[in-house]
Amino acid sequence: MTVLDRFRLDGKRLFITGGSRGLGREMALAIAEAGADVVVNGRDAASLDRVAEEVRQRGRHVETIQADMGDMKQCEQACQTVVDEFGPIDILINNVGGRRQDIPTQDMPLDTWRELMDLNLTSAFLCTKVIGGAMIQRGQGGRIINIASINAMVAGRNIGGRHYETAKAAMVQFTRATAVDWAPMGITVNAICPGGFMTEPNLRWAKSHPEVISSFRAMIPMGDHGQPEDLGPLAVYLASDASRYMTGASLVIDGGYTLC
Repeated sequence: MTVLDRFRLDGKRLFITGGSRGLGREMALAIAEAGADVVVNGRDAASLDRVAEEVRQRGRHVETIQADMGDMKQCEQACQTVVDEFGPIDILINNVGGRRQDIPTQDMPLDTWRELMDLNLTSAFLCTKVIGGAMIQRGQGGRIINIASINAMVAGRNIGGRHYETAKAAMVQFTRATAVDWAPMGITVNAICPGGFMTEPNLRWAKSHPEVISSFRAMIPMGDHGQPEDLGPLAVYLASDASRYMTGASLVIDGGYTLC
């Protein structure tokens, strides 16, 4: 086996939440290119259809499941459907999330806080419980990748919505704790902490709050935001045998932003 062979994912199956757009789409396509079949979740039927066709163009089998993973009933039901109808799942990427609200802490309604914490944290717990639980029962190991954020470590500047920092910091610790629990079962659990990537939400922010985006870019040592496709290779690494001995890690990919 060559070193590149260790990155192959032939015969594996991925389930990714929020996989029809942005970073999720790029990770889904990268893992498909490495040989895995894919089950993609998203809220929008049209974007799910588009990414499904892109996976097929890469020669892999694909299923889609339309559900709002920020709704805990839909989330749990979707995960159970994946286990019952599309399993077994070898790789889980808990990707769904987002800040969505620029509300200062003193003005944040409790219901909004709970709704966004569910989106960014509880959804990952439920998917890990159901999909990861099935991995344990199957007894053949697995890979879980949680998409956290550099905001797990540093606060976003000039923006409200501190539910996001809170949830992403909790995601990192959930990753570490679950990694300890599940290492004896051959299941690795790692997190990716992206910095500023020009996904659709950030492109919208660039139009409505250009000063936030430009000030963020000015503090990136590499001089620019990341592009969604930059995340694909890292996801393949964590999903593959190449990362066999890594668990509980939180890998930062931010152009050096958190170094300053």
